[in-house]
Amino acid sequence: MNDLGYFTAKEFQLKTLSRIIGGHSLIGIAPEGAGKTTTYILGVLMRLKHTEDEAPKVLVLAPNEERINEIVESFKIISGNPDLYIMGLKASGSTEEEIIDLVRGVDIVVATPNRARAVYLKLGLNLNRIQTFIIDDAEEIVKQGMSTPVRELAQSCGKVQYLAFSTVEHDKLHHMIDDFMPAATVIEVDELSGKTVNTHELMLYHVPNFTTKINLLNLLMQDEEVFEKVVVFVNSRLTAQKLSQNLRGKKGEITVLNPFFHDDEGIDDINDFKQIPECRILIVANEGTSSIDLSGIPFIIHFEIPETGDIFLEHVQKTNDEDVIAITFATDLELPDLKKIELAIGEKIPVVPLPDDLIIYQPSTTPKGKAEVDESQGGAFHKKKESNNKTYNYGGGTKAKLTKKNKKR
Repeated sequence: MNDLGYFTAKEFQLKTLSRIIGGHSLIGIAPEGAGKTTTYILGVLMRLKHTEDEAPKVLVLAPNEERINEIVESFKIISGNPDLYIMGLKASGSTEEEIIDLVRGVDIVVATPNRARAVYLKLGLNLNRIQTFIIDDAEEIVKQGMSTPVRELAQSCGKVQYLAFSTVEHDKLHHMIDDFMPAATVIEVDELSGKTVNTHELMLYHVPNFTTKINLLNLLMQDEEVFEKVVVFVNSRLTAQKLSQNLRGKKGEITVLNPFFHDDEGIDDINDFKQIPECRILIVANEGTSSIDLSGIPFIIHFEIPETGDIFLEHVQKTNDEDVIAITFATDLELPDLKKIELAIGEKIPVVPLPDDLIIYQPSTTPKGKAEVDESQGGAFHKKKESNNKTYNYGGGTKAKLTKKNKKR
């Protein structure tokens, strides 16, 4: 390890390596660069006992072929053992040659969940002797919709050591792993950058899905006194157009910057938005939009997490003495990108509780043709509780905070 330039252990390694070597199952949550891959490779190599058994002892699941190649190369470099037989399965193509190589004998297999499952169903991957089952980049595996093959493979292994690594912990991650890791220890390390970026006041709403984001935005925008001028950022011009059609407002209140279709209503200059009193909400697509002047705008809302952190920083970085609140909506699948943004700005964005009267969209599980009747919004929505029929849309503390910020102007 010294020859490779590893002179001191990182915080994540100090907290997890002894547990991995001890055979414990664990969920490791840490940002990129925290040493997650190196940690589990060291743990595997220190536990792996060489035998002549043809069946693999370790299965590592990764989200794509590029990541598979990186893991295989790291195992080879760190082990320095030419007798260690590690095999990375391709993400696609014919499985026949891979099955032949697997039957000859291999110690460690690295594959995508879909590929590992396909080879297993063809009786090419023997899971009977697996000792350690590892899920690398679990958040990306969830994002790509591969949770089901992960669960099927894990449940085919029997009683083994399970290790899952992710940059974030959220409900969809637990939905994937809780069936076979019900009592696993969660170890989280948050390594923020040393420098802190001077930003406007930041707030985060953690919402379950896109439709609930629309419901939340509609709730907030009902308060015309507080939200008198708002810029809402989305990632694409098509999303901007669709969002404008799903927001409720008076005629002339909502507009789009550089609309997707030329014959759609919108504006071409943010200064026009600032000068039209009745226009409160401007929807802006990051796609194809250069830097815009946000001065004089008291509320900025990131309806979607920008595809690059630089765009987010450009919107929220404080350059004058204006009081601005930057609100972000994020789903579970957007949390990894949000984590990168938090690392870049050097602080965690405070999470605000969802309003009590927010309608949480829940996809209907009722078979087609047997839709449930809901008097309020249809089968996919909750009915409001009588106690939650409020004239405002957020907790009292949040409302006071927003009103205070607005009055300062």
